[in-house]
Amino acid sequence: MAPKTYKIAVIPGDGTGPEVIAEGLKVVKAAGKKFKFNIKTDTFKWGGENYLKTGEVLPADAVETLKKYDAIYLGAIGHPDVKPGILEKGILLKLRFELDQYINLRPVKLFPGVETPLANKGPEDIDYVVVRENTGDCYTGIGGVSQKGTKDEVAMQMMVYNRMQVERCLRYSFDLVLKRHSKKNPWKGLSKEDIKAGKVGQLTLCGKTNVLTYVYDLWERAFHEIGKEYPAVKLNYCHVDATCMWMVKNPEWFDVLVTGNMFGDIITDLGAMTQGGMGIAAGGNINPSSVSMFEPIGGSAPKYTGLGVINPLAAVLSGAMMLDTLGETKAAAAIEKSVAHVTGKKLKSLSAGKMGYSTSQVGDLVVDNL
Repeated sequence: MAPKTYKIAVIPGDGTGPEVIAEGLKVVKAAGKKFKFNIKTDTFKWGGENYLKTGEVLPADAVETLKKYDAIYLGAIGHPDVKPGILEKGILLKLRFELDQYINLRPVKLFPGVETPLANKGPEDIDYVVVRENTGDCYTGIGGVSQKGTKDEVAMQMMVYNRMQVERCLRYSFDLVLKRHSKKNPWKGLSKEDIKAGKVGQLTLCGKTNVLTYVYDLWERAFHEIGKEYPAVKLNYCHVDATCMWMVKNPEWFDVLVTGNMFGDIITDLGAMTQGGMGIAAGGNINPSSVSMFEPIGGSAPKYTGLGVINPLAAVLSGAMMLDTLGETKAAAAIEKSVAHVTGKKLKSLSAGKMGYSTSQVGDLVVDNL
């Protein structure tokens, strides 16, 4: 039987985006060679340079074009000569909403050799996943302004969710807990009583039920109703402010966290800093039944463009997440294991220009250790 071929739409983006995506593709293709599948790519140069040349953020047929691919691999979006918000809304948010990528997946994992600002915490303590609902909340644009520019100006932006959005995000999160664990490998944070009761992992709902009594009441009720269908998963709840405290003080308490769009936007960046910074933070915008988009979380870092000093590991790990979502779980695990070897044994730092290797050499190290 011929090896499977995955069609990937590549949007390299701005600044150092093309450099890190090139290394990510190098690793993904090497994993394909090892695990017997092919990667076919088409590149779309949408981003700041294209906008400055043409005045167009995305072509009218962009969404329909991207639907023909198995996945989208995206570099950083952001150009110093383009006003903030134009590219972010016109590319990132547009694709997330129109492709209905309703899950934003952000692993928070401390790799060996990577420094964390959390005292006395190591890789065994920081290893959880945040599931951020990606299409609702304050990001829907419902609201408005009246009497703008006057002393009586009123601005309103509404947090909006329907049951369908909440339920599909929660079901994805429960399934993810089961995917991360098996009865042979129960989550280390469970008590002996939980393990004896057959629990294999924990799902924590992050909300604000004491103040946002309409929206997060909906989330909490759905959480407990759906939880009855997943008896192997321990249910936990934290207000968002408490979540921020425990992410710093006791990150080992978390397994899978699920939350709304706004809270998720905030706590995932906090999580990224605890795992060593944006340079190793990967993200996925996922539609489980259609095309998903994967990206490194760090910015375009224009001052480092073309210097070959930027850290590509966030892009590499985004590529691994892409393969995992496509079903190539062994290849994804091999990439993650190789990254752990590189951070633990090879790199001096994750910072640009201080790694001890160039951008392309770091990509080579990951390939060599697959």
